[in-house]
Amino acid sequence: MIDLRRENLTRYILPLREGGSLPGLAEAEDGFRYVVKMAGAGHGKKALIAEFIGGMVAKAFKFNVPELVLLDLDEAFGITEPDEEVQELLRKSEGLNLGLHFLEGAATFDPAVNEVDALTASKIVWLDAFLTNVDRTRLNPNMMIWDHRLWLIDQGASLYFHHSWRDPAQAALDPFPYIKTHVLLPYADRLEEADRLMRQAITPRTLSKIVDMIPEVWLDEPESGISVSERRDAYRNFLITRLADSRIFTEDAIRQRKQLMMK
Repeated sequence: MIDLRRENLTRYILPLREGGSLPGLAEAEDGFRYVVKMAGAGHGKKALIAEFIGGMVAKAFKFNVPELVLLDLDEAFGITEPDEEVQELLRKSEGLNLGLHFLEGAATFDPAVNEVDALTASKIVWLDAFLTNVDRTRLNPNMMIWDHRLWLIDQGASLYFHHSWRDPAQAALDPFPYIKTHVLLPYADRLEEADRLMRQAITPRTLSKIVDMIPEVWLDEPESGISVSERRDAYRNFLITRLADSRIFTEDAIRQRKQLMMK
């Protein structure tokens, strides 16, 4: 299993306003810079959980993903930041946050410029359908080219079932129609093969271990009426069921691609 480091944030550098959650670029005690996903932003701890699960699952599948690091933010952090909006966000985010190692000098993936082979495209499409990640579109691919390799970033829009908790068991069987907007769907003509390979590459046990690593403080929402253990089990069951029934979303992705290519 992937080791997870924990560091203290020491210096706030600047806000990154590309996304709606207003992540920040900051430095930690280890001297490295991180894109910090804040617990006090938009979707709060749910976005951190989605980023954590998405990143860890992608790593388990051997995709290139920036290192995930747990980052502690204390009350003195960013005290000199003049932007009131950022100051408020930092105050709401005191405690445990999530960081992704900053890819210095990385370029945004552009399908018109950067080539990706059909099997890799199919595996990424499969991954995002598995995670129900709605945010890897042509307008916002959330992929970077760094060190001459393709990297997946920003999995925070995954697992959208947890924003309502209406029926996690049924959500696990969702064919995921949003895959039709995926930036790599036109190139993903090996989805059946990808389904077979991806199912072989991960086990329910690995998924369960990833869910067990979610920090308890992110799962604790007393006002929801759902306990920490119930919430953790819901994520676990969602992922394990989705893996077992991957044919549902794979076949829908194949269907969506056929419709797309006919236009």
